[in-house]
Amino acid sequence: MTPILGRFIILASVLVATTGAFIAYAAGAKRSPEGLRWSQRFAYAFAALMIAATGVMEYALITHDFSVQYVAHVGSTQVPLWVTIVSLWSSLEGSILFWGFILGIYIAVTTWINRNDHQEYMPYAIGTWLSCGAFFSFLIAGPANPFLTVANPPLDGPGPNPLLQNHLLMIIHPPMLYLGYVGMTIPFGFAIAALLRGRLGQSFLRPLRASLLLPWVFLTIAIMLGGWWAYEVLGWGGYWAWDPVENASLLPWLTATAALHSAIVMERRGVLKGWTVTLIQASFLLTILGTFMTRSGVFNSVHSFTQSSIGPTILIFLAAVLLFSVALLSFRIDSLEAEGQLDSAVSREGMFLVNNLFFVVLTFTVLIGTCFPLVVEAVKGKQMSVGRPYFDAMVVPIGTALLFLLGVGPALPWGRASRKEMQRALLPPFITGAVVLVIGYVLGVRNPWTLITLLFGGYAAHVTLAQMWLPLRQRMKRGDSFGPALIDTQLRRGRRRFGGYVVHAGAVIVFVAIAVSSTMRTQQEVTLTRGQSTTFAGYTVTFTGTEERAEPNRQSTIAHFNISKDGKPVTTMEPRMNQYATMREPIGTPAVHSTITRDYYISIMNLQGDQAGVLIINMPMVGWIWFAVLMMGVGGLIALIPMRRRTYVVVPERAPEIDSEVVA
Repeated sequence: MTPILGRFIILASVLVATTGAFIAYAAGAKRSPEGLRWSQRFAYAFAALMIAATGVMEYALITHDFSVQYVAHVGSTQVPLWVTIVSLWSSLEGSILFWGFILGIYIAVTTWINRNDHQEYMPYAIGTWLSCGAFFSFLIAGPANPFLTVANPPLDGPGPNPLLQNHLLMIIHPPMLYLGYVGMTIPFGFAIAALLRGRLGQSFLRPLRASLLLPWVFLTIAIMLGGWWAYEVLGWGGYWAWDPVENASLLPWLTATAALHSAIVMERRGVLKGWTVTLIQASFLLTILGTFMTRSGVFNSVHSFTQSSIGPTILIFLAAVLLFSVALLSFRIDSLEAEGQLDSAVSREGMFLVNNLFFVVLTFTVLIGTCFPLVVEAVKGKQMSVGRPYFDAMVVPIGTALLFLLGVGPALPWGRASRKEMQRALLPPFITGAVVLVIGYVLGVRNPWTLITLLFGGYAAHVTLAQMWLPLRQRMKRGDSFGPALIDTQLRRGRRRFGGYVVHAGAVIVFVAIAVSSTMRTQQEVTLTRGQSTTFAGYTVTFTGTEERAEPNRQSTIAHFNISKDGKPVTTMEPRMNQYATMREPIGTPAVHSTITRDYYISIMNLQGDQAGVLIINMPMVGWIWFAVLMMGVGGLIALIPMRRRTYVVVPERAPEIDSEVVA
């Protein structure tokens, strides 16, 4: 009964999404208010069907209904309840269903929020969203159907991939990633609507920007959680390996970040409309490319799904959307006329444009390094790989330049600036940068790129903090007290501006922490016998023995290490090896002792009787990465809080400094 019900709901969703898309596009072409209302109803119906289908699958998983093929593939009576619940996104078919579930919610919520607004755009936007919904419903109903029936149901299943059971971060990371990936559909629909309508008015910038910023926040946090998961689970002591599937999440993040900066210039100066729309389209296309990377089986990755039959289908959809987007841009981009102009390259908007160009160059650099081996294999039949040396050599200079622009852009005024204004804005931060560089050198930093990062990081930090609190200082100079001025300038009228600078502050910390942790890392491999000690990075590590622990879904061997410093106990660390029934080799889980300045990391290489071979790593500043990325996410959410509407008038003169805004 459960498989039949699930298939019926999915087939209904295909019909509803397809019909709703036709109605919505027709309503847009005829400017029919009644057609718009009907398209809204179909959007809500599609969401309800996706929620119902996901509920049916979760019911089948929790009740261990092995007559459902997907449950027989990933379910197990031996795993904890939380593993059973998150099994929904642990394999191909369930992950596509989860995609449709989130897409339905996004479509319904956005349609409801804008139900009485932007009626000239909304039919086309809803039509685009439902077209995407129709495609993913088709995937669920056909090539990736999780509701197929098993003729002879097994008594139990193997459970999900053990790597997904090995850490609680798998409860959070995939949903965050999906909320970022799927969410890019919403600004894509708005961008298509603007092109089809032939205009992009000021009033429409608000939902366009908000619909892009929200998935950007989710994707930012998801990338951090993925790196944290790799760091805490895989045992090699790193958080980013330029894996093709890691790159798949980075690519749309880069173009979305560029689009957010471009949207600010579009809002303030009335220019870059076509460029912003193009970047939004690119962000959506890159999410579909990322979906192909993770679900086609063409890339070998610890993050990817197994070989599947849906790769060609996704590739056809990607090609169709790409051709449609390019054709629409070719015919309609001229209709998005600029309402102002860029007065000077040496201005805030000029630096935003340079910033955008660097983001695009970085995107192409990562894209080429990721896809080039696949192209070579398809054309010549030869396997090759592009590894970390390429990415480090190409990305580090571009990233360093972006860090410098992170400081230069906000320091400059809008519009033209005199030589004196530029000197006053750009020179003082170099003093802070030089101080940070000297501190780093004194503490032992010798890598040239890390020293440059410290210089530019100090520069950007000076500008960011100065601009963040500029409105507060101006109000206090006029005689306002600190408390009321703080609430009014930062939390009431200036939330978007303040949130943007919080994002920038977090980004500065991330740049510096990545540079320091990557180049200042030290490690040691050692074999210890029970009771034996070794000293590394100022700590004494003593191996005190092992214990066996049986859990419902695994058997764990836990090694115990006492950590001391200068003869005083610091902590006990317990890395482990977890043996799952479905895997021949055990999976290691390292132990991490974090302080404000560094992580002390122990990973088991092998265990034999009373001997333990371990990898000990000293990782400075790595914990600051997780904190700073969360800080970026919080800044983005602050910037999303609705504000009182303001009207911008495009003028050739630069706007007052207190009104300047930034965005992640």
